[in-house]
Amino acid sequence: MLIISQMFLDEMIAHAIREYPLEACGLISGEKDLVKGFYKTRNDAASARIYTVNPLDYLKADRDAEKNGASIIGVVHSHTHSDAYPSPTDVVQAPDPAWHYILVSLKHIDPILRSFTIIDGNIVEESVVRLNC
Repeated sequence: MLIISQMFLDEMIAHAIREYPLEACGLISGEKDLVKGFYKTRNDAASARIYTVNPLDYLKADRDAEKNGASIIGVVHSHTHSDAYPSPTDVVQAPDPAWHYILVSLKHIDPILRSFTIIDGNIVEESVVRLNC
């Protein structure tokens, strides 16, 4: 389960739309399943099919999260032409089994946001609990 405010969800979707036709990416901070921050990052791959979080953006997000008593607990990225489900590339690049992997699909008129865990190549969808704060 991932607990996240509607405000952060709205920011993620807006970031994905702004970056289109390229994949957007970002990081989330918090404690285990509770999201306390969202950081937009640059996609160094500059691609519509893959993403690479800019290392300097990652460092800044990590330091800010730590300063606020949190840590990086996941990554967000968009799929511009496919469903909100991890691709084989996403699975290979999944750096941490404790992380949440949030995908925003722009394949349809209305963006679709889903979250997953990826452990040893196994993809499991998790529920997203939206807070109105």
